[in-house]
Amino acid sequence: MSALELAGISKRFVIRDNPIQDLKVRVLGVFHARHRERRHTLWALRDVDLRLQRGESLGLIGPNGSGKSTLLRIMGGILVPTAGRVAVAGTIAPMLELGVGFHPELTGRENVYLSTSLFGLGTRQTDALYDRIVAFAELEAFMEAPVKTFSSGMAMRLGFAVATHLDADVLLVDEVLAVGDRAFQEKCLARMSEVRGRGRSIVLVSHDVELVQRFCDRACLLVEGRVAAEGAPGEVAARYCEQGRAAERAHAV
Repeated sequence: MSALELAGISKRFVIRDNPIQDLKVRVLGVFHARHRERRHTLWALRDVDLRLQRGESLGLIGPNGSGKSTLLRIMGGILVPTAGRVAVAGTIAPMLELGVGFHPELTGRENVYLSTSLFGLGTRQTDALYDRIVAFAELEAFMEAPVKTFSSGMAMRLGFAVATHLDADVLLVDEVLAVGDRAFQEKCLARMSEVRGRGRSIVLVSHDVELVQRFCDRACLLVEGRVAAEGAPGEVAARYCEQGRAAERAHAV
């Protein structure tokens, strides 16, 4: 049974080339074209079909601007697709960026309780998880300090610890392993393997094709918002690398 299914997902953004805030200029634009706000449409995703099985790890790779993070945000319900359908069986924990959802003025402790409450956990449930979350993040000495004083690595560690202790059916991870030392990255991978071993599913966005080949059961290559390849991680990674070399050759001509 699928944990997550995307059918015909497309996402359009309207980009304001010269955003106008001044009311007077806006009024002038009604009468004079040169004062009007100019916009253009950007299709970040086009007709994406994907299926994630229970207990499966899927790697999303592709060049910058290919739509990976947009797709992850649609999976997590943060963005609504312009067209298409998203079906989720269970709960989703998005770890989309460093310290996502953290309030900078609140302490680390307060942010843990705030984050878990957003996923429906009560105080007692978080009490039972708190020590494990803090121990995993290795931040025992900093939890009473405001998160605004945390380094990016510290925020990542705490955010990852919270997300992976929620016991959600699907975990979405976007490039967070790019921050932090090698030892903690290995600790994160081991934790994700534990999550997967309990029958949970993982979607991992990364530019590190070696990581995707090592950790993921399947990979998907996005290029200009479309699925360019899908299948065994090694084959998809080879396709990605070849496209990169082709782009370099074309640029050199």
